[in-house]
Amino acid sequence: MDTVSRLLHMARITASLDKRCLLGNSTRMSVPGRPKLEAPFHILLEGKCHLQVGAASLEMGPGDVVLIPSGAPHRVITAGTGTYVGIDQIAGGAFDTLRTEQGGEAVIDLFCGHYRFDAGAGAVLFRSLPDPLHVSLGQSPDSAELLRRVSDLMRGEARHDGSGSAAILSALSTVVLAMVLRSSRDAATTTALWTAAADERIAEAVEGVLRDPGADWTIDRLSRTAGMSRATFLRHFGRETGMTVGTFLARARLMAAADLLSGTDATVATVAGQVGYASESAFSRAFRDEVGTTPARYRRDQKQMRSQNLPVRTLRA
Repeated sequence: MDTVSRLLHMARITASLDKRCLLGNSTRMSVPGRPKLEAPFHILLEGKCHLQVGAASLEMGPGDVVLIPSGAPHRVITAGTGTYVGIDQIAGGAFDTLRTEQGGEAVIDLFCGHYRFDAGAGAVLFRSLPDPLHVSLGQSPDSAELLRRVSDLMRGEARHDGSGSAAILSALSTVVLAMVLRSSRDAATTTALWTAAADERIAEAVEGVLRDPGADWTIDRLSRTAGMSRATFLRHFGRETGMTVGTFLARARLMAAADLLSGTDATVATVAGQVGYASESAFSRAFRDEVGTTPARYRRDQKQMRSQNLPVRTLRA
C-alpha cells in the first residue's frame, strides 16, 4: 500500500459535503469553527475568491483546495465594491446551496464540507499538516485532468441531489483529500508536505518507516535507505518534510500504534514493541503526550464507541 493510501486508512477518515456556494460579487460568507476531530475543506471549481482564516488571507483560483486542520472559523469573500450583500440558503437532500441575495450571476462555484478523523492516527496526521493548507491542484497537468473529472462528477451529482448523492459526494471529497496529500507543497507558503516528498529518495525513507515502523530506524539506516550521507540526508529530510527525523519517527510510530490499538487485541506492551519502543512505559508517555490519553484508555474509548455505533473518535483533553 502506498504512503497516502496507508495514511488515509489509518486515520479512519470520513467526508461530508455540506454546501455548494454559487456566490456573486461583493459577498462575504462566515463559516463557523468545527468541533475537535473535524477539519473543514473548500474546493473551488470555478472563479476566484479570498479565504480568510486567522491572520492568513488566501487567494483561491480554479482547482484550488483549502483544508483547515484546526477547524478554525473563517470567511469566504468574493471581489466587488460597495457593501457586502447577504446569502440565501436553499436546503437540499444531500447538501444546501448558497446563493447571493437578490440574484445576480454567480462568480464562484465552491464546494464546502468537512472531514472527520479519529483521535489517534487521524489527529496526529492532521496536526502534522500546515494550517491552513492551500493546494493548487490545477498546477499539475495530471492533477488538473483528474480534478476536472472529479469536478464534473461532483457537479453532476449536485444537480441530481437524490438517492445516494451524499455517499457519492463523500467518496469524491475523499478522492480530493488523497490528491491534496500527494501534492508536494502548500501553495500559500511553499511549505513541504511530508506525505508527498518531492525527492524520491526522501519519499523512499518515509515509506520505509510507515511500512515497518518497528524497525531500528537510526539516522544512519535512513540515510542509507535514501542513498545519501548522514549530513545530506538530514538537510534534505528537513526541507522535504518540514520536520525533524525524530518528530517524523515519533508521529509515524504513534499513528501505527493507534491503528493497532483500534484494530487488534494485542496488549499495550506488544503494540509498543511492534512500533519500535523498548518499553511499555516509554511508549505510554509518548502516546499520551501526542494523543492526549493513555493507550489503554484510547482502546477502551474506541471499543465503547463502536459498540454504540458512534463515530470512532476520542476528544483530545
